[in-house]
Amino acid sequence: MSPIEQQIEGIVDEILEDYRHQRAIDKLDPFVHPDKDTVIDIIYKLLRIAYPGYSRDKSYRIYNARHNLSMLIEDVMYNLNKQIAIVLRSQMDEKQAEMQAQEISLQFFRAIPAVRAVSQTDVEAFYDGDPAAYSTDEIIFCYPGLFAITVYRLAHVLYTLGVPMLPRIMTEHAHSVTGIDINPGATIGNYFFIDHGTGIVVGETTVIGDHVKVYQGVTLGALTTRGGQSLRGKKRHPTIEDNVTIYAGASILGGETVIGRDSVIGSNVFITHSIPANTTVSVKSQELQFKSRKTEPFWENQQTE
Repeated sequence: MSPIEQQIEGIVDEILEDYRHQRAIDKLDPFVHPDKDTVIDIIYKLLRIAYPGYSRDKSYRIYNARHNLSMLIEDVMYNLNKQIAIVLRSQMDEKQAEMQAQEISLQFFRAIPAVRAVSQTDVEAFYDGDPAAYSTDEIIFCYPGLFAITVYRLAHVLYTLGVPMLPRIMTEHAHSVTGIDINPGATIGNYFFIDHGTGIVVGETTVIGDHVKVYQGVTLGALTTRGGQSLRGKKRHPTIEDNVTIYAGASILGGETVIGRDSVIGSNVFITHSIPANTTVSVKSQELQFKSRKTEPFWENQQTE
């Protein structure tokens, strides 16, 4: 064994010894945690079910729509069922987890038509609200906001069915791809439109009504997280009622904060209390200074003798 191989062996022994501290980060059994890559693969296959015809798997050469869909659902069902069973093992024994996972998987797929119905309203909101959109095809193919919303809607179903961890893996993948952070626990109504999107944060207990439009950099967050785990399950994030528009950079914080219907929240405002319906909130115009960058030659400023 060469000197470098000896050193590597020594390092391996040291790290393995360190694992014996049994910290929260020391779990060597890969079968007690979901497979993140599998969950991400499930996302994209679910999108094929949600938006048929907008993506395809070249390995599927069956042109009968029923058979094609059946194969796709069977594939997703098998993997989703397996991943749900894994995350449920922390709450119950293995047999119970497998039985519960099967029932949850069936309930999830039964909810797909309802998810598609709501997604149709989202597509309509994008098309009606963005003059830069030339077709609904363009929105489905290209818009990161719609991608983030659709992944959220699928993850939210699993969240409401009591599935731990998997919904968050799904929405955090969408977050990493789009820069849009929607917690799967949020409640979001129909016709939700995210314009541009980057930097948007929607917290777990946020409630959003119908026909709400949100621009980039908006935070719907909590006033404080100092209470840590003691705040779990409490309403920490705001409620946005129907027909509200929130412009770029606005921060709306607090579980008791309600933005009344038909209101407009201007850019860069910071709100921690409720706003009545039909209200426009904006930052008072700042004083701007203008200085010319053009300079005159030195000699033109000198007095002649």
